[in-house]
Amino acid sequence: MNDLCADIGYKSYNHFGEQLCGDHVDVVEKDDNSTVVVLTDGLGSGVKASILSTLTSKIISTMMAEGLPIEECVETIAATLPVCSVRKVAYSTFTIIHIINNETAELIQYDNPHVIFIRDGKSTDYQMTETIIGGKKIYRSSIKLREDDLFIAMSDGCPHAGTGLTYNFGWKRENIAEFMETISGSGFTAKTLSTILVDECNKLYGGQPYDDTTACVVRIRKRVPMNILFGPPANRDDCDRMMSLFFSKGGKHIVCGGTTSSIAAKYLRKPIRTSLNFEAPDIPPISFIEGVDLVTEGVITVNKVLTYARDYLEDNKTYEHWGFKRDGASLIARMLFEEATDINFYVGRAINPAHQNPDLPINFSIKMNLVKELSECLKKMGKHIKVSYF
Repeated sequence: MNDLCADIGYKSYNHFGEQLCGDHVDVVEKDDNSTVVVLTDGLGSGVKASILSTLTSKIISTMMAEGLPIEECVETIAATLPVCSVRKVAYSTFTIIHIINNETAELIQYDNPHVIFIRDGKSTDYQMTETIIGGKKIYRSSIKLREDDLFIAMSDGCPHAGTGLTYNFGWKRENIAEFMETISGSGFTAKTLSTILVDECNKLYGGQPYDDTTACVVRIRKRVPMNILFGPPANRDDCDRMMSLFFSKGGKHIVCGGTTSSIAAKYLRKPIRTSLNFEAPDIPPISFIEGVDLVTEGVITVNKVLTYARDYLEDNKTYEHWGFKRDGASLIARMLFEEATDINFYVGRAINPAHQNPDLPINFSIKMNLVKELSECLKKMGKHIKVSYF
């Protein structure tokens, strides 16, 4: 095993006027050694396309994660999904990226635009083997992975962008590859890269896409651990044990909460220096302790991070806020969303007397729910999460 991992992100725009997207992306992790990413494009648009693509994606991702061969997956799809009465086509097109042991990527492609593979900042050709399964032409590839390799899967809404508007024949695959080459070395997350791509497609459509448009990016990167301490332990005698475990972990360290930072400062025998610079009016200023990478206020700041995390998993519209600002919530968001791959939470169960004020909308259960929901959001981003309570 190596220390590589897959950062996976995707975003879609619906066909203009439709409530549902006819494309669908599923990511299934069988274990730490196998990840299956499936992008499907249902026939047509709207409800029918959404059903077709969702069923196709679920069937393929589940069966492949269980180790079943692609031949069996395709045969199951053909037997399961309804046939279009007009076009006599039974199921949606699909692209599969199977990451094995973080060492090899298997690509399996049927009738979607071919995956763009970028290595060392350049679009790179890769060998494809043609196979006929159930009368359908399937292309298969196997690529040994390196750090910073980039895979870009897309529905045909991407190369169709701008047809008859900006371009006579759409935004060709080679042009999309050139566009992505320019930002491939920027350090952006897979989610941000996919957002940039489909946003550009939306602009080429004049803001009114006449096809469902989806991009899914897989970025191969090294594992980066991150540790976050939130709240003092329920038993004061556990302070040193909690701090010892927290600071013994490799990676960056984030401390959230006034009392928590005081305990951390005492353990490190370092003073706390508080900033008086309010970078954001609704977020308390950060502090500084030598030996700690970031010190912030507790519940208000973490709640804002959770708000950013929810949006990140949806439209990613608040990126322009947390992606560049210097307040505590934005800094935590960048560290957790963009830098970290493995995140360790150290959560104290002590009840803060200040939070028992009935005039404050904060209580112990809210604090615990913050940790729970933020952990779930981070898992959906593909992060490996461990939560320890004290």
